[in-house]
Amino acid sequence: MTRDKAIDNAISYFDSGDFLRDLQRRVRMETESQEASRKPLLQDYLSLELSPSVERLGFETRIVANPLEGGGPFLLAARNEDPALPTVLIYGHGDVVRGYEGQWKNQMRPWDITIDADRWYGRGTADNKGQHTINLAALEQVMTAKNQRLGFNTKLLIEMGEEVGSPGLQAICEQHKEMLAADLLIASDGPRANAGTPCVFLGSRGLINFTLSANLRDGAHHSGNWGGLLRNPGTVLANAIASIVDARGRILVEQLRPQGIPDTVRHALKDIAVDGGPHDPAIDPDWGEPSLTAQERVYGWNALEVLAFTTGNPANPVGAIPPTARAHCQLRYVVGTDVDNIAAFLRSHLDQLGFSMVEVEICEQMGATRLPPDDPWVEWALDSLRQTAGKKPDLLPNLGGSIPNNVFMDILGMPTIWIPHSYGACSQHAPNEHLLASVAREALQIMAGLFWDLGETGATVRSRRRRQDVTDEMA
Repeated sequence: MTRDKAIDNAISYFDSGDFLRDLQRRVRMETESQEASRKPLLQDYLSLELSPSVERLGFETRIVANPLEGGGPFLLAARNEDPALPTVLIYGHGDVVRGYEGQWKNQMRPWDITIDADRWYGRGTADNKGQHTINLAALEQVMTAKNQRLGFNTKLLIEMGEEVGSPGLQAICEQHKEMLAADLLIASDGPRANAGTPCVFLGSRGLINFTLSANLRDGAHHSGNWGGLLRNPGTVLANAIASIVDARGRILVEQLRPQGIPDTVRHALKDIAVDGGPHDPAIDPDWGEPSLTAQERVYGWNALEVLAFTTGNPANPVGAIPPTARAHCQLRYVVGTDVDNIAAFLRSHLDQLGFSMVEVEICEQMGATRLPPDDPWVEWALDSLRQTAGKKPDLLPNLGGSIPNNVFMDILGMPTIWIPHSYGACSQHAPNEHLLASVAREALQIMAGLFWDLGETGATVRSRRRRQDVTDEMA
């Protein structure tokens, strides 16, 4: 009954083909949450696949309907050993984006796993079925090594709507706050910073999608007869956007920029590489905030992107001044940005520069989160990964993308440790999504080591964190 035995169990689970069989069974379930016709499969994934798997481990399970009409269901599960022990909440999602069948290379089916050397192709292999399969399997291997005990209590939350913005997740966490209460969240989603290096991230950048539009008149007018007399909405909107973000991607509206990068965040990012994979796109070195490193730009700063811009009819342009123009924009932002007033900031900025005819509409939002890098749980997680993998893990204060981590930090009030098992060039959300077998095998080992360590030292870390909280409150 040793740590090494738990890790050996995880290796055997992978090498025997059991991991591939479990993942293949889950990938075959076409759980596309964007398709209304797939809603029964979202239920089946929880009731027929995951519930029996975790009940075998001693979890009591409940499938809860989404409080929002049309939203996917949730699996809530709990395994209690002793109320005095630490409690961990594990999160994942079983829904996937559309399969895009027929668009995968070599006629691969998205609903089968196709193996090509280190790459295991299939929808959900990386996002997120492969990742939560790894975590649940690691739990089982530790239980086997410890005679069906873990040394901590475990709660589980699996949603079936993450790929459509997690509708109902906030409400579920508010309604079941007591049931989901835990000392720590451990979850896996998103990519490692580098495929060959284990990684921990502590939150994510938030996002705000917004639309800028110029609706100047009804109908188009001949560009020869009226050119030079009528305002062109495309030209107006292009210049309005250029007043918000410049030609090299630098944000020009001061209120949309962070106040700075904390020293602890800057220190954590100094050795992170953001272009470590052969299939990653080439980084434009002169793009973004000029005083920052590449890793600081994507993990420590805000970015404003124009996602789509239309005016007239791009597919069949005619010699006429269009009546309208529309641009869909997105702000990815870090903790400390005043996003509650973004509409007022944009309105004031545009009005001051004479763009009062440009309308602002705020759309989807997701909050930014970041657990302080000096939190005791962070040191504990990094030490565990280092011991198992034999190399220094990467620490990202937050993911460059956005995940619903604000629900766990802000509503459930718990520290969050994310350990991703994918990598940047995995083609998630696109045809040819894949998981690297080498990363999955290593991930099973580090998660088995992590859960073993939680049972051995989690109570000590919890006590140290509580003492730190009391000291901070007194200060």
